[in-house]
Amino acid sequence: MQALSQFIQRTVIYSGANSRALIPDLFRGLGAKRVVLFSDRGLEKAGIVEKVSKIFESASAPELAGIYLDISQDAESSSVNSAASYARKVGADALLAVGGGSVLDTVKGVKYAMHKGLSDIKTVIPKGILFEQFPDANHIPIPHIAMPTTAGTGSEVSPIAVIFNENTKMKGNIINPYISSDIAVLDPELTVGLPAAITAYTGFDALTHAIEALASPNATALTDAHALQAIRLIEQSLPIAVTNGENIHARMEMLYASLMGITAFSCALNAIPVHNFAHAYGALFRIPHGLANAVFLPVVMEVLPDLYLPKITDLACALNVRTGASEDREEILKKAIKKLRLLQHKTGLPSDFSAYSLTEEGLKHAEKAVEKDPAAAAFPIPKELIQAVGLKVAPIHIK
Repeated sequence: MQALSQFIQRTVIYSGANSRALIPDLFRGLGAKRVVLFSDRGLEKAGIVEKVSKIFESASAPELAGIYLDISQDAESSSVNSAASYARKVGADALLAVGGGSVLDTVKGVKYAMHKGLSDIKTVIPKGILFEQFPDANHIPIPHIAMPTTAGTGSEVSPIAVIFNENTKMKGNIINPYISSDIAVLDPELTVGLPAAITAYTGFDALTHAIEALASPNATALTDAHALQAIRLIEQSLPIAVTNGENIHARMEMLYASLMGITAFSCALNAIPVHNFAHAYGALFRIPHGLANAVFLPVVMEVLPDLYLPKITDLACALNVRTGASEDREEILKKAIKKLRLLQHKTGLPSDFSAYSLTEEGLKHAEKAVEKDPAAAAFPIPKELIQAVGLKVAPIHIK
């Protein structure tokens, strides 16, 4: 008998080129009257904020009550608090998130803070994680639409908000089935201008979600279906999106893969060692989350092979790796890791963190952060293996 599981996907999804034009009508259907658009300064410079805000000019309702752009990398708690304060100040009753994972997670934090009447989001995650599930989790009646401008986190549909605590220098998690958006709008036209490097490492974030979901002890046929299709799409479309960012089909496929990857990841959540390392190193050294996942993924698979061996044949097939009938699982795993390193190389990603000048002292702090990260609760990693991974990702600076 399999243990009880649940598969949650409460977000309605609209997709396609120029699907952003639907946003005012979608908000009106949700009963919104005063919408705040949340994004960041980089997307303002790229013209994305103007493209989206203009949609409201010809709409009779709802009103665009304000635009908030001071959102920092990693969804810092101070950003969440300031954004929530702004939303209250302008009398917002609805939230529109336009951006990458940092913006989307920040707005989830804003939604939760407004619903609970919080002035400081850190107060609900003092130990790094808040996990609320049915039946204790309650509906949050704040209309919320999310539009991703990267294909990586899938945060537009996930029930997880990852928020950086500046005091502890750690990333915390709020997990609640109602903090995800009511509607996700996947418009590939808003991703065509994404630089190649960001396209690559956000794509590897989506790939890591899918692979960790596939390897999870809590995986089911439902999560495997989403994870495997996400892996197939990423293997096919990520190199194209990196080399030809104007390819709308590849951009659309990557948005689908990102969404499916996080859906599988969220619903199979258990052993996530790659994310464990990425959270810890990203928070300490301010390494972008997708880049951290890209570097750690093949390394962790080498150091913790037993986690990936049970489904390695399925993974290899999804990665388009040729295998022979006589090959054992260990050989297939090596081929799959080699394929991941090849994909790293093809998309211009580094294989280590030499650019960040990690020191021996810094790695010692990172080792402790890996042990304390909320991800370690379900799957603690032995200290000697944490050290082994650290040496592989920062070999140049360690004597």
